[in-house]
This record gives sequence, structure tokens and C-alpha cells, in this order.
Amino acid sequence: MFTVGLDLDTIAYFTSATMIIAVPTGMKIFSWLATIYGGSVWFTTPMWFAMGFICLFTIGGVTGVVLANAGVDMLVHDTYYVVGHFHYVLSMGATFGIFAGIYYWFGLMTGLSYIEGRGQVHFWTLFIGVNLTFFPMHMLGLAGMPRRMFDYADCFYGWNSVASFGALISFISILMLAGPINFTPERSPSNNPQSATTLEWLQLATPASHVFSQLPILRSSVRVA
Repeated sequence: MFTVGLDLDTIAYFTSATMIIAVPTGMKIFSWLATIYGGSVWFTTPMWFAMGFICLFTIGGVTGVVLANAGVDMLVHDTYYVVGHFHYVLSMGATFGIFAGIYYWFGLMTGLSYIEGRGQVHFWTLFIGVNLTFFPMHMLGLAGMPRRMFDYADCFYGWNSVASFGALISFISILMLAGPINFTPERSPSNNPQSATTLEWLQLATPASHVFSQLPILRSSVRVA
């Protein structure tokens, strides 16, 4: 909106409205951190992916505040700075949240169990890979590299090489999840992660169809059906 010829009053409105988005977003981040601080944290694979989500989402939010300023946005509009920003928020932020859910509930849904060591290797290689891929895009954007181009000038070679190396690491990390490397077919009575007590974990893995005859109520960790 900043680059379509708006008058200064409208530009000021969009700048203010965009920056105000940072207020509820910041509240969400601090509420997540407070929840983690007030809980008993087990740094297993799902928790690492949740922490990675918060980290990547915060970086994307900070760069979003930068883009909210009309003067800066006019300079970096349609450059790789924008690409790096929205991938941190929408692509990698959402992906890490999805992986956290997969590792946390996969055992309950399927009865399979994952290998903890390999799960953490998957997290760390993916976390390092995506940061090496998308963080250099901010420098490329500030240097003026445009997006939607199939080629780039030789002066952008350095950061593009770093980003390509990070993409290779990210691809290798996905192989830790994509194949039968990570999940073992050993079924257990309950793949309960670190004594979880929420309602969905009161059933065995894999839960049967139509488990409850009526709406269940959780009272003092005892199921009432």
C-alpha cells in the first residue's frame, strides 16, 4: 500500500495500523513464554519445535515492524527482505508448529513411537537450515536484490550461496522425518509424553472409534463418562 501513490495522511494511517498489529502479537509471544516459565518443561522434540516456532515467529514479527514504516518499506518493497520476512512468519513459523504437533500427538494417533535422538537431530538441522536459508535474504533485500527474478547480479553471490547451503541442510533434515528412519513400529499401551494428563491422553494409543458414549468431563485427573 505504501508504494501505490497514496497521500501522506493515508500512508500515516497504514503505518500506524500496521505497527499496532505488533501489540497483540507481542502479547501472544509473552503469554507463550509465561506459560512455559510457569510449567514443568521437558525439552523433548515437540518442546524444541515449539521453542523454535516462538523464535522464528518473533524474528518475523520484528522484521514486520520494520516493514510497517512507510519510508523503509518504499526502499525494500518487492525485494528479498519481504521474502525473508513472510517466510519467517508464515512458512517456517507455521511449519515448526505443525512439526511440534506431529511429534506430540503422532504416538496417540497411530500407536507408533519416534526415536528421541533422531527427532532432535531433525529439529536442530532444520532450525539451522532454515535460518541459513532465510536470514541472508534480509541482507539481500537491503542490498537491493529484487524478488521474482530468475537470475541475480554477481554482487549478490555471497549471501545467495549461504541461502542455498541452508536449503540443502533443510532438505537433509526433512529426510529424518520423511522416511521410516524416525518412527518405529513398536506399539506401546500408551505413548504418553512425560505424563501428560489432558483429556486426549486418557485413552490408549491408538484410541478406538466412539470412545465416549457422552461428552466427557475431566475432574481431578479422573475421567467421568
